[in-house]
Amino acid sequence: MDFFQPRRAVILGVFIAVIAVFILRLFYLQVVDSRYKQLANSSSLRRVTLYPARGLVYDRHRKLILYNKAEYDLMVMPVQTKKFDTLEFCRLLGMEKEVFVSTLKKAYKSSPYRPYVFVKGIQANEFATLREAMFQFPGFYSQVRTVRSYPYQAGAHVLGYIGEVSPKRIGKEPYYKQGDYIGITGIEEYYENILRGVKGVRYRLVDVNNREQGSFNNGAFDTIAEPGRNVISSIDIDLQQYGEKLMQNKIGSVVAIDPGTGEVLALISSPSYDPSLLSGKDRGKNFSKLYADSLKPLFNRAIKAPYPPGSTFKPLMAAVGMQEGIIDPNRPFDLCHGSYFVGNRRIGCHFTGSSANVQEAIAHSCNGYFAHYFMQMVNNNKYGNVANALDIWNAYLKRAGVGVKTGIDLPNEGYGFAPDSKIYDKWYHPGQWRGATIVSDGFGQGELSETPLQICNVISMFANRGVWYTPHLVKEVEGDPNATRAYRIPHQTGLDKDVCEIVVDGMKDVVEEGTARVAKIPGITLCGKTGTAENPHGDDHSLFVCFAPMDNPKIAIAVIVENSGFGATWAAPIASLMIEKYLKGSIAEDRLPMEKRMLEGDMIHKNHP
Repeated sequence: MDFFQPRRAVILGVFIAVIAVFILRLFYLQVVDSRYKQLANSSSLRRVTLYPARGLVYDRHRKLILYNKAEYDLMVMPVQTKKFDTLEFCRLLGMEKEVFVSTLKKAYKSSPYRPYVFVKGIQANEFATLREAMFQFPGFYSQVRTVRSYPYQAGAHVLGYIGEVSPKRIGKEPYYKQGDYIGITGIEEYYENILRGVKGVRYRLVDVNNREQGSFNNGAFDTIAEPGRNVISSIDIDLQQYGEKLMQNKIGSVVAIDPGTGEVLALISSPSYDPSLLSGKDRGKNFSKLYADSLKPLFNRAIKAPYPPGSTFKPLMAAVGMQEGIIDPNRPFDLCHGSYFVGNRRIGCHFTGSSANVQEAIAHSCNGYFAHYFMQMVNNNKYGNVANALDIWNAYLKRAGVGVKTGIDLPNEGYGFAPDSKIYDKWYHPGQWRGATIVSDGFGQGELSETPLQICNVISMFANRGVWYTPHLVKEVEGDPNATRAYRIPHQTGLDKDVCEIVVDGMKDVVEEGTARVAKIPGITLCGKTGTAENPHGDDHSLFVCFAPMDNPKIAIAVIVENSGFGATWAAPIASLMIEKYLKGSIAEDRLPMEKRMLEGDMIHKNHP
C-alpha cells in the first residue's frame, strides 16, 4: 500500500487550485474589467506627475525669504510621436534642429514607453506661445512644476538651492525619478523630506491629435499632490543683508547667534552669490561659472573653513586654566614685556606691560601669559604625564564645541581641529614632546583650528556663563511642534559660572580699555576679544568675537576677514556695526564714517579708504 498517495493528491489539488485562481484573475483583468485594459494602453493614456509645491521659508519675523513660482517641463512619450513640422517646433522653442534630433534619440534610448524630459525649466511667459500649438506635436505635452524664487538677494549659503536628482540618489530612494528636483545644499538639502511634499499623479485620455480628452475612469486612479511644510528660520533677513553688504569685496565669514537659544541670526560666507542664479533653466551655466571662480563663492566658509582662532581662543584657555586650578585669577604676571621666551624660542607679544591678573591679560591679549599657563597645565605632575594633561585640556575644548561638529542643521559641517596626545605621539613619538613643543596651542595658533561657527559658538557659551545650545537655522516647522525640540537642550562644558564671569569681565575690558576700543557702542556694554591669526600663505587674518549686552545677551557674533591684519582693523568694526544694527535698528550718526569705510573697503584688491 502506498501511504503517500493521499498526500500527493492533496498537494496536486492545491497546485491546481492556485493555477485556477491565477487564470481566473488574469481573465478578469484582461477581459471583464476594461479599466486595466485602458490603463495598459500607453498610446491612449497619459500619466502626468503632479509635483507638490515645496514648503516656503520665512525669516524669524515671518518675512517670506524663499517661495515658489511655476515653470514648465516639455515632456515627450517617444512611442506616441508622429511626423510633424520639426522646423516650427524648433522655432517655437528657439532650438537647433540638431539638438532636437539628438534629444529625441536620447529619449528613445532611455525608453520608448516612458516619459522623457525634452526641455526643462521653461518660464511661464515663454511657454504661453508653445501651449497654443501643442496639438500639432503628437507625443509632446507639458508638465508644470514649481521652482524657487528669492525676494532677497541674500542668504545663498543658508537657503541652498535645488537641482536635478542624481542617478545614485534615485537608486537609493525610489521616491525620486529622473528629472525630479531635490535640495542640494543649505536648508533645502537638510530639510528636504519636510520641504518636498508628496507627489501626486493624474491619468488623462489623449486622442490621436495629442489632445487631452478628460480624466481616465473619472479620476479613480488619480492622487493629489501634498505640498511641503513651511519652515520658520531663525535668520534675521535684514541683519543678513546688512552683514553681506559689509563683507562685500572681502574674503571671510560672519556668524551671529542668539546665545539664549542657539538660533542663528545671520550666517555669511564671503564672497557669496545671488541665490536666484541657481534657479531656472540657466542654473547649469551659472553653476559652472560660480564653480570655476577662483574666490570660491560656492564654498561655505562659515561652517567648513578651518582657521587658527588666534587670540579669540584666549578666553577659553583662561577659563580652562582657572577651572583646573592652574591659573590664579588674581596672581600678577610680569614675565612678558613684548617677548616671552620658551628656551631659545621667542614668542612675540604686542603688549609691553605686566598683567595684574587674568582679566588684564585677556584685555591686553598677552601671548606670554597664555603660553606660560598652557605649559604649566600640560607639564603639571598632577595629571601623571603630559599626554594625560593635554587630553584633559582637549576634553574641555570638545565640550565647548571645538574640534567637533556643533550639530547645526546644515549639511557638510566641518570639524576644525583640537589636537590631542595621539596626534603628537604620532608626530614626535610618545614621551618625546612636552608643553614647550606645542606651546602655540595655548594662544590659538599651532595645530589648533576652528570654523567661524565654532568660534561664535564658544563666545555664545561665555554669554551664557558656561553652557551652549546647538546652533540651528530653523526655529519652527509648521505642523510639527517637536521638530526643533532637540535644540532646546543645553550642553554643559564643565566650566563654573564664577569662572566664566571673570572671563566676561576681561572681555568687557577688551572693548572698554583694551585692544577693541574701536568696537564701543554708545549705550551698550559689549564684551569681546580681538584676534590676529597668523597665516602661512599670506597676510594675517583679522578676527573679532563679541556678545551684547553684557547681561542678558541677545546676540553673539564672530567675524573673520582674511588677509587683513589686526582684529581691530576690520573684523571688530564689522561686528560692532552689526550688533548696533540688530539691537538699535540703525547706526549712530557719529559712527557712519566707520560704516562707510567698512562698506567701501576692498580687501580682495587691496583698494580701501
